[in-house]
Amino acid sequence: EVQLVESEGGLVQPGGSLRLSCAASGFTFSYSAMSWVRQAPGKGLEWVSSILNYINSTYYADSVKGRFTISTDNAKNTLYLQMNSLKSEDTAVYYCAKDRGPGGYDYWGQGTQVTVSS
Repeated sequence: EVQLVESEGGLVQPGGSLRLSCAASGFTFSYSAMSWVRQAPGKGLEWVSSILNYINSTYYADSVKGRFTISTDNAKNTLYLQMNSLKSEDTAVYYCAKDRGPGGYDYWGQGTQVTVSS
C-alpha cells in the first residue's frame, strides 16, 4: 500500500523559513518522480516543484524559484521542501504527490497547512 505522510506545517513570519517532509512507503522511492503541490485559500491547485529522483533533476514554479528547494533522502524514503524567504502569498495547504507520468499524480499526502503571517 502506497502511503505519503507529511510533517506538520506551521505559522511562519514573512521572510522566515520552514521545511516540510513527506515520508513515503509502498513503492520504490529512489526510482520515483515526486512533486509538491499547494492550494491557497479560495484558489485551485498550484504545482510548486518536482524531482525526478532517479536522475536527481529538479524543477520549480517561477513563483518559488530561488526560494524553495526540493530534495530527497533515499535512505529514509523521504521527500523534503525547504522553504526560505517566505511570503504571505505562500500561505496554502501543501501536498506531496507521487507522479504517475506527464500531467498527473497517482498518490497524495494528507496535506499540511503553511501560514505566512506576522
